[in-house]
Amino acid sequence: MTTPTTLPLYQMDAFSDQRFRGNPAAVCPLESWLEDALMQQIAAENNLAETAFLVPQPEDAASDFQLRWFTPTVEVNLCGHATLASAFWYFTHANPDARQVRFSTRSGILTATRQGERIALTMPATEVTEYPTADDLVKAVGADKVSASYHAGEDLMLVLDSEADVLACQPDFNALAEFPARGIIVTARGDDTDFVCRFFAPASGINEDPVTGSAFCALMPYWSQQLQSPVLHGRQVSKRGGDVYCFWPGDNRVVLSGHCVEYLSGTIQVG
Repeated sequence: MTTPTTLPLYQMDAFSDQRFRGNPAAVCPLESWLEDALMQQIAAENNLAETAFLVPQPEDAASDFQLRWFTPTVEVNLCGHATLASAFWYFTHANPDARQVRFSTRSGILTATRQGERIALTMPATEVTEYPTADDLVKAVGADKVSASYHAGEDLMLVLDSEADVLACQPDFNALAEFPARGIIVTARGDDTDFVCRFFAPASGINEDPVTGSAFCALMPYWSQQLQSPVLHGRQVSKRGGDVYCFWPGDNRVVLSGHCVEYLSGTIQVG
């Protein structure tokens, strides 16, 4: 029998200061890259929205780590909560004295900075463009009516009238998986936050994501313009729920801040 390879694995609850809330992400620090198929198998075995793999870079490189993200079924181009979890691992376990860490990713270099008890992620802003509202999409998301709809990068975004309408959505995940999008964002003004959202991504192997940092890359520019403020507090009103504190200076970057807590640390055996 082949001797298995042992790898470290951590699980964090991101965008929450409480365990069992926010969005759980696995973080797997590596010395060098594994085969893509093996990383996908690990992510499937973890069965979390995302597993992050990171490899350190040379001291003279533009970033400190290369970072990749896998859902249980696919590799994705951008993930906020697993980036937050990776930064929390770095600040907690790898370099507790550090104030900042840079990740090289498919979406460019992402920077994470300590910000009091939170970690602030500098992420690419996602352009939002109008998209004709389709009756079959409204039906599939389980909404009574939609105020407006948009393309938001790889996603579709539906704006509803109220937080209650967002909470009332009863999506048909099989139908949503047929739409040509990574995921579907539903959003509205919040009752006690500036805006709320939910995120459905059955085509990516995640029926409903607890807290989707990458979705806030589109939500923040949209709501910042609607509410005429560069600083907003957003909440993803999934069953677990999570809070994202947002800043948009009006350019091609957004800053998303949140808490993170560690749930698990240990090792896995592969091979």
